[in-house]
Amino acid sequence: MGTLRKRGNNWHIDYRAYGQRYRECIGTSRKLAQDVLRKRMVEIAEGKFLDKKKKFTIKFEEFASNYVEVYSKHNKKSWKDDVSRISVLGRTFNGMPLHKITPLMVEEYKAKRVKEVKPATVNRELACLKHMFTKAVAWNKAEDNPVKKVKLFKENNKRLRYLEQHEVDALLAVCNGYLKNIVVVALNTGMRRGEILGLKWADIDFRRGIIYLLETKNGHKREVPMNKSVKQALVRQRKHKDSEYVFYKKDGSSIGSVKKSFLYAIKKTGIINFKFHDLRHTFASHLVMSGIDLNTVRELLGHKSMQMTLRYAHLSPGFRQGAVEVLDRKWSPDGHREVKADSQDLSSIEKSLKTLT
Repeated sequence: MGTLRKRGNNWHIDYRAYGQRYRECIGTSRKLAQDVLRKRMVEIAEGKFLDKKKKFTIKFEEFASNYVEVYSKHNKKSWKDDVSRISVLGRTFNGMPLHKITPLMVEEYKAKRVKEVKPATVNRELACLKHMFTKAVAWNKAEDNPVKKVKLFKENNKRLRYLEQHEVDALLAVCNGYLKNIVVVALNTGMRRGEILGLKWADIDFRRGIIYLLETKNGHKREVPMNKSVKQALVRQRKHKDSEYVFYKKDGSSIGSVKKSFLYAIKKTGIINFKFHDLRHTFASHLVMSGIDLNTVRELLGHKSMQMTLRYAHLSPGFRQGAVEVLDRKWSPDGHREVKADSQDLSSIEKSLKTLT
């Protein structure tokens, strides 16, 4: 016979099987705790309890290694990010069998980790953990997914940081070698860091002036036009005799990160609160401020919908003014003529306003 106990905000179940006592923390739901306890009692009665316990004894680090080798490396371009996140997760969960990792433990990890890093970083780590458990359940290595019961932090995705012209000049002045070429490509194409670092010579058509991106974040192929600055930067980038990559290490392998060299360059300029991804924002912001329509910017950035691109709308000169002037054309006396306010009109309006005040 099992029992339910509430400790703090969480419900625990306590039961015995084959002469051994078992205790589990289920979470804040009493009903869920009752259901789990009832399930355990049935398993014990049917003689399936010990079989299940033996079945799900794989430890976190053992499964994590298997997850990376079998799934992540073959299905995700960003598999190295998984390795980094799993390393952090391992500080808490290494040595633990998967079946002993509970929603409460994940909540405790979340609460502790957010004191060290930003909520968005914690969310990416929890998303990785959640998908690991999804695969564990699918591969019959775990019974359920405890991360499904944990809410992610709300994120502020409205951050828009871009460089002014003098800041762009300052940054390019302190960049050297392949880093300068990478920054030039980023500023003039809006390509993501991973897209640039994974660029191959076979993806570039100098005659047509196009870079072909076959693997992108949203899964859609994209054609990126090259201007003169991009072509010159790529021409400056010498080919490696044994490598297909445009940007490479000494052994010809692709560059995994430019974080250190980029942060060093940013520090030298005195620019603050700026990341490599903000070069993409800089590209889009200056296009919009130059009068390029938002749909064209959307296509250049490779956004599936207009929603992400709309963050740049407020930068467009006359964006809102142009919208209300549509009514001038609609409601003008002849129904077609656009009403324009010249300097004399504006002057008379100002005089009228003064008399009113």
